[in-house]
Amino acid sequence: MKLWFSETGWPWGPERFRYPAEQMMLTLFPGERPEHSSGPQTRAAAERNAVLFSLRRGKKYARVNALVFRPEGEYNAASGFLAEKLDEPEEQVYHTVSHALKRAFYKAGTALLGHELPWGSLTGVRPVKLPTRALLAGKTLKQAERELRQVYRVSPSRAALAVECAQAALEAGRGLERDGLALYLGIPFCPTRCAYCSFISSDIKGSLALVDPYADALCREIELAGALLRERGLHISCAYMGGGTPTTLSAPQLHKILSAVERYLPMERCAEFTVEAGRPDTITPDKLDALKLHGVQRISINPQTMEDHVLRAMGRAHTAAEIVGAMALAEERFGGLVNMDLIAGLPADTPEGFGRTLNRVLELGPANITVHTLALKKGSRLAGEGGDLPAPREVEDMLALAADRLRGAGYAPYYLYRQKYMSGSFENVGWTRPGGVCVYNIVMMEELQTVLSLGAGGITKLVDPDSRSIVRLSNPKYAREYLDGWDKAAASKRAAADFQAELAGRAGGGKIPQKT
Repeated sequence: MKLWFSETGWPWGPERFRYPAEQMMLTLFPGERPEHSSGPQTRAAAERNAVLFSLRRGKKYARVNALVFRPEGEYNAASGFLAEKLDEPEEQVYHTVSHALKRAFYKAGTALLGHELPWGSLTGVRPVKLPTRALLAGKTLKQAERELRQVYRVSPSRAALAVECAQAALEAGRGLERDGLALYLGIPFCPTRCAYCSFISSDIKGSLALVDPYADALCREIELAGALLRERGLHISCAYMGGGTPTTLSAPQLHKILSAVERYLPMERCAEFTVEAGRPDTITPDKLDALKLHGVQRISINPQTMEDHVLRAMGRAHTAAEIVGAMALAEERFGGLVNMDLIAGLPADTPEGFGRTLNRVLELGPANITVHTLALKKGSRLAGEGGDLPAPREVEDMLALAADRLRGAGYAPYYLYRQKYMSGSFENVGWTRPGGVCVYNIVMMEELQTVLSLGAGGITKLVDPDSRSIVRLSNPKYAREYLDGWDKAAASKRAAADFQAELAGRAGGGKIPQKT
């Protein structure tokens, strides 16, 4: 789809506003890819697959106009705002104009599509931030929900869902301290690569020679990070080991890494430590014993589906029966403090099959169940090859069924996020039984606290709650690059420790303020 901007009227030129236009295009027309063309804009009408954007400022009001040309027709829509907002500071002007552009594009696009989208004109991955800020500003739950529905045209069910998760985010934020950081440990190896996966991970069969050197390098980074944090009087508030699939490692390798965590990092005040056990074909008694020995309190077992033919279609080498066996092993060591991931929209699945999966997982009684919507990510096998995928309407039925049955079983939503290229433009939602909240998931997704990432592919996020600014520091992406570029990873740890120490020193430390 070609995105055309009028040549005049845009603050700083139209180039600054290409990104929000692209994000809205991907939401409305996920099969399209953006093109930016030059030349007479009248050519766009002949293309029949283009959008014309213009911005006009009047004496009192300004408005963004979106004229969408599609083979099925054309539609024109506008979104206005007070003209004086164009005289505000640059960041606020960008926000105002971008929001108006997306609203205009959304109104025109949905008029042509003939239906609204569940999340309206919202395109970001963190929609819960909006009601969280509304509640912090003193608005009621109903007012926060109404804002989502009226300003962003979010559906009633999604608006209510976001507000519930905002309440959980506020509760989690109250316990966070300035001298604390969340910890992420990355293990970029898996038994095999799933058809939907685009994560930074390697098939263990082709990466055996890297595993031991990687574990050694990660232990060195752990030791360095621990020294830096302890020197500055900082502590780990919650921890998560993910990947990849950490339990792809052997029990001795897990023991080595977790021993380094225990020995060097300031874990004395760590409220929870979660490990992504993930694939049931990697879960053995000796590995779970190693996790338990070193203070891991909860694990995640991710069946994605309990239908064996769907497991085969997505590239998994295990069966549903192995999932049940893995859960029994986890029950012995962690009680019910286990998360289980499911995915709605997997190849060869149906609403009826997804319902059977829900029933079997509920029988296992995990503390958390995370229901994902399949996202056809770039780099995944499914994105390149396609497959027998359920239609968006069927995915919607799966998600509605999940919400109904989970609520009926005593679960409540506590965090959610969205991704690009999701089937039906839906969401991923974490559900919990009372007392089972995984705080790390909220901290990481709502960006409530600095997250220190160790290992390949990790992104350290320096979160300043006073200014609400976030700085990202990336470790080398792949295992081999991490081994070759260890000095870069070490430098980012120093920057993170210095940043958090400075933050902890403001106002004499204490709790992180919750600001609008």
